[in-house]
Order: sequence, then structure tokens, then C-alpha cells
Amino acid sequence: MRHVYGWLLLLPGFILIVAFTHYPTVTTFINSFFSNQTVLKPKRFIGLDNYEYMLHDPIFMQTLKNTLYFSLTTVPLSIMIALAMAIFVQEKIKARSIVRLAYFTPTILPMVAVANIWLFFYAPEIGLINQVLHYFGFNEYNFLGDRDLVLGSTIVMTVWKEAGFFMIFYLAALQGIPKELYEAAKIEGSSPWTTFTKVTFPLLMPTTFFVMINALINSFKMIDHLFILTKGGPDNASNLLLYYIYDVAFSFFDYSYAATLTMVLLTILIIISLIQFGLIEKKIHYK
Repeated sequence: MRHVYGWLLLLPGFILIVAFTHYPTVTTFINSFFSNQTVLKPKRFIGLDNYEYMLHDPIFMQTLKNTLYFSLTTVPLSIMIALAMAIFVQEKIKARSIVRLAYFTPTILPMVAVANIWLFFYAPEIGLINQVLHYFGFNEYNFLGDRDLVLGSTIVMTVWKEAGFFMIFYLAALQGIPKELYEAAKIEGSSPWTTFTKVTFPLLMPTTFFVMINALINSFKMIDHLFILTKGGPDNASNLLLYYIYDVAFSFFDYSYAATLTMVLLTILIIISLIQFGLIEKKIHYK
């Protein structure tokens, strides 16, 4: 009877997971093997044709390359800046609470509001950055209209927003490190860098692992700023895989191809999760 009571407690959560996670995933996987259904043309089984088309789709290749570059730059940059900010605001500095609030403020802003703020910075001619460059006699740039600058510009904006959020986790972790360890390192004559690499950073590895997982997931699902800043342009230079899936599904109404692209995104996230939990977590010591 106790087992039945336990299963009944788990049943609501299990139903929600199946209904909103497993069932849509299986349905998307099945739809990726069918042609797109229209009013005049019912869908039919086409095997791997969608996947074959995807491999020859230059926009998919561009968005995949952009997404990987976006993730591999925003994640380490956000982590490093968050750690540096946490160490800085942990020290006894003047107006420490105000500095902490200033670092954390970008996190509480919606991504759409952040994109609007940075649109003011990046706008050609009247933008703040171009005004400063013009004042000091430098050339002005079209940050959101130049193929070579647009993705980097969105990366800077993303790091600015994410770093403050991750700083909170590092700050909490730093306050949990026993002070006796630092006193022992000081007695041994350890330099600040050696103390950081031998004491602080190893003890922050569980937090770093947690932050890295969140940062990676965010980097793949963060596309709100593209609606405001670039819409994937110019010429798909800032287009990301999730935004391309949205475009294919709701602009071109090709739901089968969107399902195929979704399965690729899902596969990438599963591989990253396996690497993180299968390899990296084994090298982390929680005690």
C-alpha cells in the first residue's frame, strides 16, 4: 500500500513530464521523417530526405557555425568575468553593496529591454559608441550591419547580461570557503595567484560546473535579442540555430524541416550533457 501511495504522489509530475517533454520530442522525431503537410498535399513518409536536404542547406551550416561560435565564446567569457566580479565585490571595498547591485542589474532586465539598450549603443552615426569614436577622431562602425562585427556585437551584449547572474553563485560559493585555508596559505607565504589556483579555484569547481551547464543551455536558447537587433542578418551573419528553427516553422510554415532542425539541436544538447556529466563531473570534488 505504501508503494501505491508513493506512485500516486509521483503521478502528476510524471504526467506533466510525459505530456510536455517526452511526447513532443517523440512527435518531433517522427515528423522529421515526413514531408510538410499543406491544404492540398497531405504529408507522406520521405525517410531521410529532410536530413539530406539539411546537409546541403547553406543557411543551416551558417547558423550551426554561428551557434557553436556564440556558445564557445559567451560561456567562458561569462564565467571568467563573473568570477572576477565575485572576487572583487567580496573584498572590503567602498560602496560594496552598490557595486554588487550595479553588476547584478543587467540580469533582472528582460532580454528585449537589454537589446533595446544596446541598440542605442550600436546604432550607426547616433549610437553612443560611434559618438565616442567620432569625438576621439576614430572611424565609425556599423556594428549591426557589418558581417564581421555583428556576431561579436551580440556576444558582448550577452556576456554583459549573463555575467552578473553567474556572479551571484560564485559570490555565495566564495563565502562558503573556510577562512582557515587562507590563513594557512598566508602563513606558508603563498602568493595571491598560488592561493587562487591551489585553494580558491579548486573549491569553486562544483559552482563552475553548475554555472557552465546553465551558461551552455542559455547560449543555445537565447534568441530574443535577434528579434530586436538583427533578425539574423545581415545575410545570416548573426543567425542562430534556434532562431532559424523559428523562422522555418513560423515564417515559411515548413514544420517538417523545422522538426528536423529541432532534432539536430536536441542531439547537440544531449551530446554536451553526456560530456559534462560523463567526463567533466568525474574530475570535480565536492568535498
